[in-house]
This record gives sequence, C-alpha cells and structure tokens, in this order.
Amino acid sequence: MQVNQQAIEIRVRRISIVSHRPFNEVVQRLSNAVGHPDMKAFHKGIMEADNEAELEQLVQNATGAGELMEFYRFDSGEVLSKGQGEQKTKLMRFLIGNPVIMSKMARTVPEAAAYAPVTILVHEREDGVYLSYDLMESLLATYGGSSALEVAKQLDLKIEQLLETAAG
Repeated sequence: MQVNQQAIEIRVRRISIVSHRPFNEVVQRLSNAVGHPDMKAFHKGIMEADNEAELEQLVQNATGAGELMEFYRFDSGEVLSKGQGEQKTKLMRFLIGNPVIMSKMARTVPEAAAYAPVTILVHEREDGVYLSYDLMESLLATYGGSSALEVAKQLDLKIEQLLETAAG
C-alpha cells in the first residue's frame, strides 16, 4: 500500500489585544462570556440528535450570548512555573467554539475541522495581559471555499468581540 504525503504552507494572521486588567480578572471575564456545558452530557446530546435542527438547539442551549462555548482550558502557566520557585507564569490556553459554525465551514473545507474549536491564548507579560487568536479566515484561505471563508470571517468577528469583552 502506497502512502502519499502532501505538505501545504499556510500563512496565519494572529491578533492580540492587550488588557491592563489583572490576569485573573481577564480570565474570569473571558469565562463569563462563553457557555460552559457539561461536556459529557453535551457529547451524548450530539450523538442522540436526530437532525440538524436538534443539534442546533443543543448548541444554542450550550453557548453564551456570543454563540460560543468553552470546550477545555489548559493552564500552561502551571506547567511552565514548575521549578521556578515563587515566579509564576500566567499563561492559559482556551479551546472555544461552536460545533454548528465548525460544521458550516467543514462542509466545503473539511480542513476547517482541524482548527475548530479555536485556541485563545491568554498570557501575562510586563506590559499587560495579551489575548491572542489566529484568525480562522487566514487558516482556511489556502484551501479556498468562499462559503467557508465567509463563515470564518463571521467567526473571527465573534472571537474578536469576545477578546475585547474579556480585555475590558
């Protein structure tokens, strides 16, 4: 059996919004702006949904006002802080998204599913707390698919609004 390998170069645009609020407050504001479903029950609901309308209702019930939900968060700062004594690194990675939005993009560009849910990185530096995000439109641009790109643009706007809300 022959295996083919394909390499594609992707040019990514990242946005960062800097907040001068304390790190923990920024994280809390981000968390407050998205839905937090019980992921085990949510996954079960997806498996049991009989049609797209039921799936959309399940997702709508799980998302916050911005139609986004938190899938998971990684406290990378906790890992990086090991062995640094009192010096604590404040760095968190959030996986945030909406399965319905992902499916709309992946219908015409299957690779979209590799990038959704999206990553938001929250990192404290000397000059503030950075909220960073790689624009979905830039991730999908290489693949074409105008309908997927249009959905990606709308998702990018939702994420930018979320970052601005969290930055306050």
